[in-house]
Amino acid sequence: MIRRSLLAALALAAALPIAAWADAPLKVVATTGMIADAARQVGGDQVEVKGLMGPGVDPHAYRQTRSDIVAMTRADLVLWHGLYLEAQMEGFFQDLARKRTVIAVADGIDKSKLRAHDDYADKYDPHVWMTPELWRDVVIEVQAALTEVRPEAAEIFATNAQAHLADVDRLTAYAQDTLGTVPDNNKVLVTAHDAFGYFGESFGFEVLGIQGISTQSEAGLNRIGELVDLLVDRQITAVFVESSVSDRSMRALIEGAAAKGHKVKVGGELFSDAMGDDGTYEGTYVGMLDHNITVIAGALDGDVPGRGMDGRLSAGF
Repeated sequence: MIRRSLLAALALAAALPIAAWADAPLKVVATTGMIADAARQVGGDQVEVKGLMGPGVDPHAYRQTRSDIVAMTRADLVLWHGLYLEAQMEGFFQDLARKRTVIAVADGIDKSKLRAHDDYADKYDPHVWMTPELWRDVVIEVQAALTEVRPEAAEIFATNAQAHLADVDRLTAYAQDTLGTVPDNNKVLVTAHDAFGYFGESFGFEVLGIQGISTQSEAGLNRIGELVDLLVDRQITAVFVESSVSDRSMRALIEGAAAKGHKVKVGGELFSDAMGDDGTYEGTYVGMLDHNITVIAGALDGDVPGRGMDGRLSAGF
C-alpha cells in the first residue's frame, strides 16, 4: 500500500510543469546538508538547491515526505549519498531514477578507500564526509553530475569546484596540525555512534561508538557496560554527544562511570550526520568539520585557535 501511494504521488508530481528556460537556475534536490552545500559551492548562481534533511536530522532513519516527493520529481537533478546511508529511501530512488536524473554521489568512491560496514557484509561505512580527503571525491562527483545536466556551464562548475576543493584541502592541513597537538594517550574518541571511523583512520584516533555505523543498531546494556569499564580503566575523561543522535546512552555512560568513582565530562557536541543551523558557518561543510576538529582537539588537551581555522566558529574554545 505504501509503495502504491508513493508511485501515485510520483505520477502526480511528474505531471506538474517544470521550468525549461535555459538561463534559469537548475533545480537541485539533495538529501543531506553536506551534499546540498557541495551543490551550492560548485553550482553557484547556476543552481537552486533544496536540502531535505536539516540540522539535527538523522539520515539513517529518514523517510521521504509527500512534499519531498513533489520537490524531487520536479527537480532537474536529485543528489543522494548512497552507501546505504539513506537506507529507508533506496527503493524510492530506484523508482525515481526512471523519471529523473538521480545520482548517488558517494557510490563512485573507490571501494578500497572505504571501511567495511559492521552490520552488512556487502556494504560500507557511509560517513565519508568525516575526512576531507574522501569528501573531495564526492565534490568531484557533484561537479560531474551538474556538468552532465548543464554542460554549457562546465567551466563555471570546474572553477567553483577548484575553489571549494582548495578550502577542503586547507581543512586537512588544519586537522593534521591541530589534532597533532593532542597527547597520544588522549587520542580516544568516544561518541554516540560509529560515525567517526574515517576521521580516526585519517588523524590517528581510536574511535569507540556506543551504537554501530547506523543509528538503527541497538545500544545494549552490555555495550554501555563495556565502555564504562574502558573509561575507568584507561582514565578517559571526555566523551562527545552528537547533534543528530539522542544523548540518552551517552548520559548513561557518564553516570555509569560516576558510579565507579570516575568523573567523565561531555567534551562537546559534534556534528555527525547533519550540519549546523542554516545560514551559519557551522551550517557549511567546511564549518562543520572545522567545529568538530576544534572541539575534539580542545576537549582532549590539544592546542586550538580561539575560533577555529579561520576565526569563524560561533563559539570560542
